[in-house]
Amino acid sequence: MPLLGGVRPPIAALLCALLGVAAFTALGLGTVHEQDVPQALLDAERRIAEDAADSVGTAIDARATAVRRIAAADAPAGSSSPTALLRSLLPTGHPAGGGVLLDPHTGRRLAASGETVPLTGVDAAALMRSGTAKIAPRLVLSGRGEPRLLLFARVAAPAPGAKQDENDDQTGDLRADQDEGERQLLLVVSEKVAAPAVYGAGRTGQLVDRNGKVLATATAPATATAPATATPGTTGTAPALRTDHRALPAAAANAANTANTAVDTGDVSGTVLGDGPDGLRRVTGWASVAAADGKDDTPGLGLTVLTVRDVPPTKEGADHLGFALVAAGALVVIAVLVTLVLWGSMQRALLRLHLSAARLARAAGEMPMNREELARPVPAFAFGEPGRVGRALESIRRQLLGETGPEPVRPIRRRPGVRALVLVCALVIAAWGTPLLFLLNRVPAAKAVPPLAVADQQARTEAAADRVQRSLGRSCTDLAAAASALSGAPRARAAEVLRREHADHPTFRSLYVLDRSGAVLLRVGKQPLYPLVHAPTGNGITQVNTSGPIPAIAAYAQIPAARKARSTKDAAPVVVVAEVGVNALNSLVARQGLGKVWLTDERHRVLAASVGFQAFQALPHRGLTRLVARTETAPGSAAGPASAVLHTGTAPGEGPSVAAAAPLTQKGPVAALGWRVVSAEPAAALKLAAYQLQARTMLAGLLALSVGVAGLSWLHIVVVRPLRAVTRCAERLAGGDRRTVLYPVHHDECGSVTRSLELLRQALADRDRDGGRAYAAAVPTPSFQPGGGPPHQ
Repeated sequence: MPLLGGVRPPIAALLCALLGVAAFTALGLGTVHEQDVPQALLDAERRIAEDAADSVGTAIDARATAVRRIAAADAPAGSSSPTALLRSLLPTGHPAGGGVLLDPHTGRRLAASGETVPLTGVDAAALMRSGTAKIAPRLVLSGRGEPRLLLFARVAAPAPGAKQDENDDQTGDLRADQDEGERQLLLVVSEKVAAPAVYGAGRTGQLVDRNGKVLATATAPATATAPATATPGTTGTAPALRTDHRALPAAAANAANTANTAVDTGDVSGTVLGDGPDGLRRVTGWASVAAADGKDDTPGLGLTVLTVRDVPPTKEGADHLGFALVAAGALVVIAVLVTLVLWGSMQRALLRLHLSAARLARAAGEMPMNREELARPVPAFAFGEPGRVGRALESIRRQLLGETGPEPVRPIRRRPGVRALVLVCALVIAAWGTPLLFLLNRVPAAKAVPPLAVADQQARTEAAADRVQRSLGRSCTDLAAAASALSGAPRARAAEVLRREHADHPTFRSLYVLDRSGAVLLRVGKQPLYPLVHAPTGNGITQVNTSGPIPAIAAYAQIPAARKARSTKDAAPVVVVAEVGVNALNSLVARQGLGKVWLTDERHRVLAASVGFQAFQALPHRGLTRLVARTETAPGSAAGPASAVLHTGTAPGEGPSVAAAAPLTQKGPVAALGWRVVSAEPAAALKLAAYQLQARTMLAGLLALSVGVAGLSWLHIVVVRPLRAVTRCAERLAGGDRRTVLYPVHHDECGSVTRSLELLRQALADRDRDGGRAYAAAVPTPSFQPGGGPPHQ
């Protein structure tokens, strides 16, 4: 019967697996090379460009939404003329550069305000007829060649009820539609193109169109404690950068169109590495302003943000090829030695036992017995269980020949067996894999992480803080506009204003109106977690609670009419309050590639985070708390960001981390909050050659240990344990046990030896029975006389 499995497959598999690990060690560790610009810096520049592009896109969406909200509001009394209507839509101090009201039928200008709005290529009738609820913004050039952003909105103008002032030269245009209840006009607002906000000393940001023309440029200050200094409206290529946009990949030039054209590749950001002045290397990150889903107002603009920084090339590190070859060669030697030892002491011995036991079984099964085959002794094995089985077979052979009787085979105690051999092989493999897993190629984080990578973490943290500050600032501005709309409005109209404001601001969890005593007069949305008990004064943002399961942040704005009503009627609406949801803050601080991010209050307690947290908990690491403390300055001075490399992780089991903290800007409604954004990215997650080498070294050691454990465990299960069982059966049979039937379990060497032992047991049992009958026949049986007398002689 052919042998299936047995000792050969585990040994062969262990050899092949160890050789595979050796090949991985040579290729994986030998191909790690130090780059002149680490990949971590390229990835960080791409993320910084994405942050800047997100900031630009959010600002454009906010301005377009604000224009539509103003246009959708009810026109105040006395604004039936186009001029008065435009004045109500764009009051003095409005950030718009210019505005115009167009007749959608003729395209004529009915009223204008501010700078001249460039309307080249604007078809008012086509825009009004478009089926979309929102008219997408456009990017045009003014008469002086400066870029302008055009924002559109439909305006429902009330029909004039009476003849207007004769000095108003526009009233005749409105009287043309006197018979109608209202008419639709097109509001066009012109604004300057804002430069992207970039952070980090020596970094420059550019906003370019789809043709690579620079629309605005911003340069980060050397201290990196404030947003970049912007020069919006700059055309052409910035002289200080000397950026050749033709060097950008084709994907960069068309990146802003991906959302609109539904490109499946999703390539909307990237980096370009080039040569800078004085031997520096120029890292350019680019990102499309358009959102990936194409649902915002930016896809049709074709805008792309470029961030540029010149960095010194890193020095060439040590070549790791020599270490890789030495480690791989050592593992090859270990694999060969382990294979030879297992082959000589187990595989070869088992095969010889299999042949010897089969030979004895055939000789004992022949009728009569083949004494010539039985006369050949069983080869002696001096090691472990194979030696004990061999001595037992030799005793059985001698018993078959009648040379001796049953004799127990007493094994030599305290002598290593096959289990000890397998354990020694495992220790030899572990001696190679354990140092790679825990000791070799370890680099201190302070040396492995370049200072530029730490600065990039700080720059992205500053951008996250700016994103939170801008979002909260927009919430206050929009809430103030809603408060103006609530002034003197009846309850039904006030409820409609609140519902519209709640729908336009997903960050608002609840909206409610308070009177002078702090009672809630009107509410939309969810029940407030912690309602304000007193009506605050002025406009701003406050942290309502300092304990509890959920942090509560509220923005509030005074209702203008309430100032007159304070002394007359306590039940008059005084302030409108918007409770900002924590989930909105969580989404604001979460950024890909920034690691764990927390938003803390002035006492360094967590209010929001990109990971799971408990409200008002302390930061998870003392190093983070000390880092936040470094951002605190004396009263009246500007707080600055801070960054460092933490030698222990922010969670158990984590390695060193690159951490940064940045305060929210000390201006606007968030100035008094004292909030800070803190981030920590595991250093091992950065694509640095030192950590890449460390990871591959650990992987090689882990693979070697896993392969050794798996292969030797397989060998122990299919060979060592069955061999020990066969040893016990052979020694019992040699000691005279003829009753225990031996059943083979496997079709391998051990199973073959078991079958042969069973045949030998049957032969010995037959021999014992035949010998007993012969002895009974040879001895005479005595006879007795009836009556109990002596036998008859």
